[in-house]
Order: sequence, then C-alpha cells, then structure tokens
Amino acid sequence: MYTFLLALIYLAFISLGIPDSLLGAGWPVIHKAVDVPVSFMGFVTMTICGGTIISSLLSNRMTRKFSTRIVTVVSIFFTAIALLGFSISSKFWMLILFAIPYGLGGGAIDAALNNYVALHYTSRHMSWLHCFWGVGTIISPFIMSWSLTNATWMAGYRIVGLIQLGIALILLATLPVWNKVGGEKSSASTKALGLSDALKIKGVPFLLLGFFAYCAQEATSMGWASTYLVEFRGVSAERAARFASLFYIGITSGRFLSGFIMNKLGDRRMIILGTCILALGVLSLMLPVQSSILPLAAFVTIGFGCAPIYPCIIHSTPANFGAENSGAIIGIQMASAYIGSTFMPPLFGFLANHTSFVILPFFLAFFVALMISMVLLTFRITAKESKSSYPQSLT
Repeated sequence: MYTFLLALIYLAFISLGIPDSLLGAGWPVIHKAVDVPVSFMGFVTMTICGGTIISSLLSNRMTRKFSTRIVTVVSIFFTAIALLGFSISSKFWMLILFAIPYGLGGGAIDAALNNYVALHYTSRHMSWLHCFWGVGTIISPFIMSWSLTNATWMAGYRIVGLIQLGIALILLATLPVWNKVGGEKSSASTKALGLSDALKIKGVPFLLLGFFAYCAQEATSMGWASTYLVEFRGVSAERAARFASLFYIGITSGRFLSGFIMNKLGDRRMIILGTCILALGVLSLMLPVQSSILPLAAFVTIGFGCAPIYPCIIHSTPANFGAENSGAIIGIQMASAYIGSTFMPPLFGFLANHTSFVILPFFLAFFVALMISMVLLTFRITAKESKSSYPQSLT
C-alpha cells in the first residue's frame, strides 16, 4: 500500500504540472479567438496567481481540517472544472472567471502535497515527484499543438480537462488507501499556525526571501531565455525557441538524476551543489564570446542547476522548523514562490526595455546570490532546532 500511495502522489504531481504550460502554448491563437491584445495574457496569469497565493496561505488550515487527501482530490476537481471551463470560453471575461478556480486548486495541491511528501518521504522522492511535475509541463504543449493542428485551442483544453478529471476520479476512488497506509490524522482540534506567528519563528523570514529569490531567477530564465538569445546574442528565433525549451528538459532530467544521490548528500549539500552549477551557467552568459553555442549551453546548465534546489528547500522545511509547523510554513513558501515568479520576470522586462538585454545574467546573479545566502543563513539559524525536532534521516 505504501508503494501504491506513492504512485498516486506521483500521479497527482503530473496533474499539477499539466495545466502550467498550456496557456502559454495556446495563447497566440486564444487571444485572437477572444478578441483581445496579446498582452492580455497577463490578466489571466495574474488572476491565476492571485488564487494560488490565497489557497497556498490557507492550505494549512484546510489540510488540518479536512486532511491532505481530501484537499488534493477537491483541488484537482477544481482545476478540472477550470480547464473544462476554458474549453467553452468564447469571451475574455469567461477566461478570467475560470482562472479563479484554476488558481485556487493549483495552490492548494502544491502546498498540501509538498508538505505531505516532506513529512513522510525522503528527499529522493521529493526530487522525483517534482520531476513528474516537469513531465506534466512537457505533455500539455504537445496536446495543444495537436489540437491547434487538427481542431481548435478549445479542444486542447477539453482534452487536458478530461485528463485532469480522470486523475481526480482515480484519486477519489482510492481515498481509502491513504487511511490504510496511515501517517496522517485530522488536526482540526489543534490551532493552525497563522502568518504572523510563522514569521516570528527564527529563520522563516530568511527562508521566504531565499525561496522568493530562487523562483524569481527560475521564472526569469524560463520566460526571457528566447528573447535574450534573439535580441542580444543574434540567435535565430526558431533556434532560440528550440534551445530555450531545453531549460525545461534540463530541470526535469536534473531532478530525475538528483534523486539517485539526494539521500546520500542531504538537502543542504544538494542545494549548494545545484547553486554551484546554476552559478556556472549564469557566469557563462557573462563571457564576451561571439559564438552562440556558449549561451545556448548556459541555459541548459542553468536548468540543470535549478533542478535540486526547489525540492530540497521544501523537503528541509520540517527538519528546520518542526513537523508541527511545516504545513503553515510550506504554504507561505508557496505564496512567496508565486510572488517571485509572477512579478520579477515583468520587472526584468521593464529594466531590459530601458537598458539592454545584456543585464540578464547580472539580474539572475543577484537573485542567485540572494537565494543561497538566505537559505544557508536559515540552515545556520535552525541547526540546533532541526536536530531535536525532526529525524535527521529524512534530510
């Protein structure tokens, strides 16, 4: 049953990743169909992000009251309804309307499952689970591409919505498995840790700032790699798009490979190792080399370096702050992550528009330095507490 439950959680992580890259893949056609400027995608993503931040902050209270399994299943149903809603949206306001359950469902799944895995599984599985999230992000653009070629963008959302609905039904039918495996009980009778209380715990503000910085540089790398290669490095748009997509392959394959060594090295060493690889990729972008091969390889290296950092920061949270606090803190971490990934890429675009795309590696370097300094400071502050509040074997 333990293995079967793990397989179900893997399936849930795929469901978490599937919708994430769908909007971007279909937007060049969607915005014309709903008769809005291409820039209006920002309103949709901001609505999704707002819902995600809210549900991330509330996830600890919901999980304590209803359990992880219930929150996960209901949240996947929310995203399925939202995706199917997108598939019938003929007006822009309808996209905004269905973006609300889209964001609410995604944030709740993310925080609840990440906390459950951090508490009950080793860092190896945390890495592989986030690898499966990457599998989900790779699947959906192919579905949208097929739909645009053979049908309409609505068909793409309908197919993904039905896949999501199928996953939700599978998890609903297997709810008793969570009870048989055990390890989780309702905590409605205990007081949930509030945002202000969580921020008073030593090290939490530094951790949130570090996680914000990590997600800021990751999202900026993802969003601006192609434009940087075209505008500053003189790479053709077709080639740039092809190689920028390798960032996703680098981060997904990196998480798969990292899983084999995570249990041996531990979260802290894996974060340092990933940061070193990430920094190497960023520094490579700074080299004044005319060849286009170096910057292309640099983005792959950046993706590979990013691979272990996110899952290891999440997995180390119970060890750093105690199992009783991890649900609330991971929820706040998710919120800080979405703030970083939502607002920092547009900030870079604004700065680059008024200066030059040459600033990209320096922009990334700032957030990499901020991330690693804040995360290591967190580990240093919580060293004594982590040894006494959570089993060292899980790190």
